[in-house]
Amino acid sequence: MDQFVRLFQSPDFYEILRNTFIISLYKLIAGFSVPIFLSLLLNELKHMVFKRITQSVIYMPHFVSWVIFSGIVVTFLNPVDGMVNVMIKGTGGSPIDFLNDASYFRSILVASDLYKEVGWGTIIYLAAMAGVNPELYEAARMDGANKARQMWHVTLPAIRPVIIILVILSLANILEAGFQQIYLMYSPLVYDVADIIDTYVFRVGIQDADYSYATAAGVFKSFVAMVLIISANQIVKKCGQEGLW
Repeated sequence: MDQFVRLFQSPDFYEILRNTFIISLYKLIAGFSVPIFLSLLLNELKHMVFKRITQSVIYMPHFVSWVIFSGIVVTFLNPVDGMVNVMIKGTGGSPIDFLNDASYFRSILVASDLYKEVGWGTIIYLAAMAGVNPELYEAARMDGANKARQMWHVTLPAIRPVIIILVILSLANILEAGFQQIYLMYSPLVYDVADIIDTYVFRVGIQDADYSYATAAGVFKSFVAMVLIISANQIVKKCGQEGLW
């Protein structure tokens, strides 16, 4: 209990907790909405060869490790000879050290995570859409519904149970802001906006050998995740939907 008291009295704790929630919330919003939108578009493609090629292209980044992917991001954003800064200098601008600038770092985290995982997120939604009764689309067309109306009134309601379950599971990971990604891309210059519970636990627990204190932080994160997933499940069931249990 002394370690928990020490944790809650530490000024660093509330900063890393805020960073964890903000980064996780940004990733949750982007990683939840964009795959649904992309799945709706892919589901409407009729040219099967083009559809399969597109799916393969957007799936591939998921299978690349964060060690490699973060290296690619760092290379592209290098302030000296990175492609992005070469383009900026080519238009008469000044180079920007994106990864060491606190105003850009969170946006880079969210964008790179979305690019890497958005293809994988569409797999479940496309599988759910494949099970929608085609007669529903036929009835909607007979009623004069265009493609947008069919998506809104047929496809989305049909996959609503899948969306709800994935939202509940995502809430359990609200404090999982992405240790590998952040650890490989951040620096002390952006600690104030990028330091999260996992990186803090690693730095204090492993590097500084303060194991008890780091364990208290890890237990707190697990407790919050448990409360969130139980609460979300109960709210969904009270709304008349099917939860996880």
